[in-house]
Amino acid sequence: MTTHPNIEMHPDLAEMRTRFERVTATPRAQAVEALALVTGLYIAASPWITGFSGLSALAITNLIAGLAYCLCMGGLGSAYERTHAMAWTAVAIAAFTIVAPWVIVGEADTTRTVVSNCVAGGIALVLACAMSGMAGRERPRAGV
Repeated sequence: MTTHPNIEMHPDLAEMRTRFERVTATPRAQAVEALALVTGLYIAASPWITGFSGLSALAITNLIAGLAYCLCMGGLGSAYERTHAMAWTAVAIAAFTIVAPWVIVGEADTTRTVVSNCVAGGIALVLACAMSGMAGRERPRAGV
């Protein structure tokens, strides 16, 4: 697949990048990104914070899911125009975090794991959906 050498100068591409930059510069988008990073770090560290690190399969799953969530949501603030589709990946990771205690092999569905994963996964899901919807949230200005 070849691209036109002047594609970077195309007016539609420049307008889209400008629009995405305006979206991510808002305090709302920055707050969503910051909360998402904290949530992802909690998911990664939750086995050791809440005391279920002995359930190694779920502990490793939470560690990987939390770090993956951080990576997906962390790049959105700096390069949203190139990474906004990754927010949908974060939605899937958050949804998996909610169901992980029941789908991971072994007896991982203890009260601690269920409460921790459901609360953190629910928050992560809301934040990922909020970030996914940011691109369409900009309201057109009158007369433009």
